[in-house]
Amino acid sequence: MAGHDITIKGEDGEFSAYLASPASGRGPGVVVIQEIFGVNAVMRGVADGLAARGYFALCPDLFWRIEPGVQITDKTDAEWKQAFALMGKFNAETGVKDIQSTITHLRHTNGCTGKVGAVGYCLGGLLAYLTACRTDSDASVGYYGVNIHQMLSEAKNIKKPLMLHIAEKDQFVPPPAQKQIVDALSANSHVTIYTYPEMDHAFAREGGAHYDKACAELANGRTQTFFRQHLS
Repeated sequence: MAGHDITIKGEDGEFSAYLASPASGRGPGVVVIQEIFGVNAVMRGVADGLAARGYFALCPDLFWRIEPGVQITDKTDAEWKQAFALMGKFNAETGVKDIQSTITHLRHTNGCTGKVGAVGYCLGGLLAYLTACRTDSDASVGYYGVNIHQMLSEAKNIKKPLMLHIAEKDQFVPPPAQKQIVDALSANSHVTIYTYPEMDHAFAREGGAHYDKACAELANGRTQTFFRQHLS
């Protein structure tokens, strides 16, 4: 079943989202949380991949308050500049509210079992952590989230499973920040952390400069198992 754009009613207004549905017409849901490039081909591909594994995958446009419909790539300096400018204007507080609205929408989607998780990358990795802290997501996964170490005071609110994939050579998350994250979260039985030696930021973004097939497949396999355990 091909994916398509839908409209979600949020607390502050309506925004678009890309929905990919399982061929069976029934399954759990996963919110796909974007990078700084918007709901682009990479994020749509992630959603399509989840749908192929039996999930309703919904990727909301979290930049809608700044510039609706952003779909840029990581291929040119101009696009990187635009992406960082968007991130600079982005408000994580309202972003998490939109994620909750997306989770709620998925729970009530015809065919959805009612179990809904979330997976996010880069900026979405931070938002996946905050999703675990602030929303009713049943299970959340964050890939190389940026600035999680600045929001560790919220970790006490994590009551459902959270998995974090950390790139040990992440240019945006230095080793001291990584240590803070691991030290703060390792005692929480709901949290599972995997680190990837020699990996830089976005090692799981297919076609990206730091894409590493072996580590991407390892991380993605762990994510798939995690969702099977907690969303079935």
